[in-house]
Amino acid sequence: MELAFIPSPSRGVVHLGPIPLRGYAFCIIIGVFVAVWLGNKRWVARGGQPGTIADIAVWAVPFGLVGGRLYHVITDYQLYFSDGRDWVDAFKIWEGGLGIWGAIALGAVGAWIGCRRRGIPLPAYADAVAPGIALAQAIGRWGNWFNQELYGKATDLPWAVKITSTTDGRVPGTYHPTFLYESLWCIGVAVLVIWADRRFNLGHGRAFALYVASYCAGRFWIEYMRVDEAHQVLGLRLNNWTALGVFLLAVLYFVLSARSRPGREEIVEPAASGQADQESTEAVDSVDTAEATGDDPAPDPTEPKPKADKV
Repeated sequence: MELAFIPSPSRGVVHLGPIPLRGYAFCIIIGVFVAVWLGNKRWVARGGQPGTIADIAVWAVPFGLVGGRLYHVITDYQLYFSDGRDWVDAFKIWEGGLGIWGAIALGAVGAWIGCRRRGIPLPAYADAVAPGIALAQAIGRWGNWFNQELYGKATDLPWAVKITSTTDGRVPGTYHPTFLYESLWCIGVAVLVIWADRRFNLGHGRAFALYVASYCAGRFWIEYMRVDEAHQVLGLRLNNWTALGVFLLAVLYFVLSARSRPGREEIVEPAASGQADQESTEAVDSVDTAEATGDDPAPDPTEPKPKADKV
């Protein structure tokens, strides 16, 4: 007897007049805004300029969306190019289907282009946005809830998700909400990266490597629970092998980077450092000029004012 479950939306799109508002796209957009907002705060705290994260995201986000879609279409090509399927559906990104592996890979290419245009080291940028990306994934996974996809084996647990759609061979019932498991895991990854970054002063891409490794660890067991159709290699889903391979690469990078470049970058954005040096030089020059002309230099607002003698 089903006492409790997570209901699925009756539809994944709401029309605001002639404008369709799709839940999947809405979750992705909110996730991007959260990632940029948090990344900007972390970038400024590291000595960068406000707005730099958003400027580079203009390159990274479109590349990431294209990469995510390409990975999904290539690894699940039977959904679009087999008999009875319409290849035009491969372009309908709002219906779901973004592979995080392709999104991160091609998104990194876009970020690299943006970083080169501003003279910024890509590893420093990656460290700043790492926890924000994890939170963006946590929010984006709820888009799968709107589309009634990415669920696991059948279960009667109180937090099971109730599937009502019969599209693409779905069988109505209650299942493990793997989208929810991954969302919660990504929140934990974001908290872990923020804590470790502050505790161990991570730099040179190691905060990003920690995000990648910890995400892959969770994705491995969550992927193992899913029941949707997927290609398998040696008894494991393709995404399991991808998670394992990327995990090992991230750990290897973390170790080698810690040995070759310990600590954190002193300067993450040369333009910001140059602006601070220029302001300091101008302040010194104004004092020197005042002393040369005999004028009193402008008072330093940070110095305490002398107290008047009591009568």
